[in-house]
Amino acid sequence: MNTSVIELVYDRGTIVLKGSVFAPPSFFKWDERVKSYRALAFRYWETVTFLKKWNANFRDNVLDLQTGKIKLLKTIKLRNYQKEALENWVKAGKKGVVVLPTGAGKTLVAVAAINFLSMPSLVVVPTLELMDQWEKVLGKYFSVRIGRFGGGRKDIEFLTIATYDSAYLNAEFLGNKFMLLIFDEVHHLPSPGYRQIAELNAAPYRLGLTATPEREDNLHLDLRYLVGPVVYRRSPRELAGRYLADFDIVKVRVKLSDEEREKYFELVDKYKRYLSSRGIKIRSIRDFEKLIIRSGLDKEAREALLAWLEARRIAFNAAAKIEVLKGILAKHRGERIIIFTENNEIVRKISLNFLIPEITYKTSDEERRLIMEKFRKGEINAVVTSKVLEEGVDVPEANVAIVLSGTGSRREFIQRLGRILRPKKGKRAVLYEIVTAGTAETRVSRKRRKGVS
Repeated sequence: MNTSVIELVYDRGTIVLKGSVFAPPSFFKWDERVKSYRALAFRYWETVTFLKKWNANFRDNVLDLQTGKIKLLKTIKLRNYQKEALENWVKAGKKGVVVLPTGAGKTLVAVAAINFLSMPSLVVVPTLELMDQWEKVLGKYFSVRIGRFGGGRKDIEFLTIATYDSAYLNAEFLGNKFMLLIFDEVHHLPSPGYRQIAELNAAPYRLGLTATPEREDNLHLDLRYLVGPVVYRRSPRELAGRYLADFDIVKVRVKLSDEEREKYFELVDKYKRYLSSRGIKIRSIRDFEKLIIRSGLDKEAREALLAWLEARRIAFNAAAKIEVLKGILAKHRGERIIIFTENNEIVRKISLNFLIPEITYKTSDEERRLIMEKFRKGEINAVVTSKVLEEGVDVPEANVAIVLSGTGSRREFIQRLGRILRPKKGKRAVLYEIVTAGTAETRVSRKRRKGVS
């Protein structure tokens, strides 16, 4: 047994091992400035375990936890699959990702985890609207002061909710104040900036929540060490009928007009000729990112990229889609409908042609709330949007979704489907996917469906 006293301290998102007389784990690096070993804070618990294993005599001065105590105000009633998710998370060392469809109650699993540990907890969310929703849920179940860290506020309490942006900018400050980290919409976390929220935090317990952890850039593979592995997963189809609405997915293929077809293949050919002439193969999103970088220096690369973008726009916005949309709207007249599109150009066209309220990133918070409230009350039956209502927004009950154009992202598809899956007595949900035959849009639509069943 070593009698030399080792001190473990927190320093701006890292842990420093002072006075060590033996080589620490390989993730520590020697810092000549302080004559000590240093590692990222998320290695804290691993380090404590290591020191205990070797019977090291050490003082642990890392955590400076928020003080407090939670009192349960209301019984947390979990469905069977939610109980299984919580149990799996606990068995995995209270680390890991729970994957459940939108509307299946991921938040309640997190509430149960907070109650199970009853320790200082930080919930990280992507939007201020989600911060509001979480504050309401936590206030419903717990008698405790709830801190808000984001949107101009920096209140830290025993239970604190922060936006990804604020948690990232203040990662070093927040890094030793909590025992449990909960990442809502955890697929955001592995990005080059946000990942520091996890890396610079010493909290030993972590829970990630998402409907679809996969990312097109494959960075979701890093979730295993940032949060933990996927410990529980259920698809929409597995929960449909009992916990979620029964649903159908209907693919409708449309054709390009002769003029659109000619222009589309002319542009695609230009794009492919450039790739072939340079020996470039696009096998992943990273390959495509390299092409974008290249276009900043190479005029022909830029022209090829612009050709690809224009071809994509033609496929997404094929004129025949509007006629199909007209028929679907007529078929479901009086039902709650959400129309999803790729860009604001087609949103505006649909809004003007069918007199349907639009919601885009340009829509003010006040106008969006007003539209959503009218939609909730049934004063309006349809809304059209581009990449706004997919996550982080409380969307009223709807039973018809129409995907008029999209990116091919599996996560995007699952999130759009999730918007119509809240159980509705006597009503079956339906998602229409309108794709242009003979284009890349048809091929990528097959990828979108993976993970639904």
